[in-house]
Amino acid sequence: MDVGLENKRVLITAGAAGIGLATARAFSASGAQVAVCDIDAVALESAAAAEPGLLCLRADVSDPSEVDQVFEGVLGTFGGLDVLVNNAGIAGPTGPIEDCEPDAWRQTIAVNLDGTYLCCRRAVPAMRQEGSGCIVNLSSTAGLHGYPLRTPYAAAKWGIVGLTKSLAMEAGPYGVRVNAICPGSVSGPRMDGVIAAEAKARSVPEGRVRDQYLRQTSLRCFVDAEEIADLILFLASPRGAKISGQALAMDGHTESLSQVDLNDGP
Repeated sequence: MDVGLENKRVLITAGAAGIGLATARAFSASGAQVAVCDIDAVALESAAAAEPGLLCLRADVSDPSEVDQVFEGVLGTFGGLDVLVNNAGIAGPTGPIEDCEPDAWRQTIAVNLDGTYLCCRRAVPAMRQEGSGCIVNLSSTAGLHGYPLRTPYAAAKWGIVGLTKSLAMEAGPYGVRVNAICPGSVSGPRMDGVIAAEAKARSVPEGRVRDQYLRQTSLRCFVDAEEIADLILFLASPRGAKISGQALAMDGHTESLSQVDLNDGP
């Protein structure tokens, strides 16, 4: 199906694996020009080999100078930017707030929230000059409900929703749309790591934690990266032209992220 994205110029952060790579592949298949940046050089090499048409750039999005280099490379190569997908993020520490060290807190905020800000800061002027553009920020259901034992992550993801809604107001008069997607639990290695860390922090089997995550959603499901990529493409396409300032959950309907006692049985 033609979604009207041919020759659109796209930048995806953390685009060498997971949701980012699935999104890069979907945009490429739609005829877009796609650049990805990632902190993982090995993952970038693998992505470049698997998807030869990608412009691959290594960067830590929490570093302003490295973000500047990415945008100089993308704008210099593509001559502009139509779509920015702020996908970069880390899980951060798992545990009660009193065990969260300041350095771990700051790193989680720096990558998840500061990185989104730094990329938006560079993208908006380029899009404003074009008179159009689409920014999609990856938040989380943790940015809608809160997340016990994951306070730095939840704080950053709530911040992304606030940034999104504010920037949609600021940039909208110039034709720039800004939305956030709030995924639930996404199948893959990253979620496996989150479950393992939470099981360790709570001294319970991993299977019990995984079952709890499933039971927190009405549809009793995890989300696939490709499903999130499809929503991002819709928002970036002409079909999403009137959608802005929204925090859209894709999560099987999360009922609650509140902690339950996993030792009390099912």
